[in-house]
Amino acid sequence: MKCRNDNACLQSNEERKSRIRRLNDDLRKGRGKGELLVTPGVIDLANGALPDILALLRDYDAFSTEYDPYGEHDFGAFSYRGAKLFWKIDYYDRSLRYGSDDPANEAITTRVLTLMLAREY
Repeated sequence: MKCRNDNACLQSNEERKSRIRRLNDDLRKGRGKGELLVTPGVIDLANGALPDILALLRDYDAFSTEYDPYGEHDFGAFSYRGAKLFWKIDYYDRSLRYGSDDPANEAITTRVLTLMLAREY
């Protein structure tokens, strides 16, 4: 990316990060486009209570520099019934074959949110 000056680059990068964060939040909250993958360990843990776990995911807001160093809201961790769960959003091209060239561009990006037990990571 070419920039006119450092401030233009900073603003452009902040706008891009903000857009990625919004798209990720929309997916996590069930309002955005993308895929949701739930691992077998989470299914077993839920034992019929998957809606409860998905509500915890949807309401997640414990973003920190430890789990979200770039401010994109693409990773988090929470507990359910004493088990630690991780969730992660990855960015793919529309065919789901390769990584996306631009996660800020929803026209060329498919988001995949994976919900897993920490031990499955």
